[in-house]
Amino acid sequence: MSDQAPIIHIVDDDPAVRDAVAFLVSSLGYAHEVSTSAKEFLAKLDDDRPSCVVLDVRLPGISGLELQGELIRRGSPCGIIFVSGHGDIPKAVRAVRLGAFDFLEKPFDDQVLLDRIGEALAASGEAIEERRRKSDLERRLGCLTDREREVLALVVAGKTSKAIALDLDISVKTVENHRHNLMTKAGAGSVAQLIAWAQEPAAG
Repeated sequence: MSDQAPIIHIVDDDPAVRDAVAFLVSSLGYAHEVSTSAKEFLAKLDDDRPSCVVLDVRLPGISGLELQGELIRRGSPCGIIFVSGHGDIPKAVRAVRLGAFDFLEKPFDDQVLLDRIGEALAASGEAIEERRRKSDLERRLGCLTDREREVLALVVAGKTSKAIALDLDISVKTVENHRHNLMTKAGAGSVAQLIAWAQEPAAG
């Protein structure tokens, strides 16, 4: 998980709602930021920190649903919980289908909101960790030499060191050296782990 404490963003142009949600989350020790618009929120958002946003549907300028689309476009790990006094079924269905954790109508139940916040923060932390893991994979793959990449492809194909040596017209000893280097760079303890590492999807 991320080594940064999670943070809750509250985006609403109604000061009473901002204050109520801020008081609720701060009473449990959560760090939080308040914003009155999507633009202000985006300027504060840190995608390397586990986060969620308690977001009003109707905002000045960029709407809550438009902001959701922007976060999706960016691939942001920030979880979204909509709250609205103007919610309707089509908006709620669309928001949840696009990945929002919930669509709560004002006045909302405090415990329900806190439950959704917990779920959103956990998912955000996992998404950040997965992104870091994939970035590390890309970095390690980028350290491979051309010959190591050739050997790796043949290892993944299930070929033995002897068969790889014949295919590449090199000695078995040289193949074993390349395999050892691959294991070290991958941080793999077995050929099975090496193969699994090589077949991981790249970071998006």
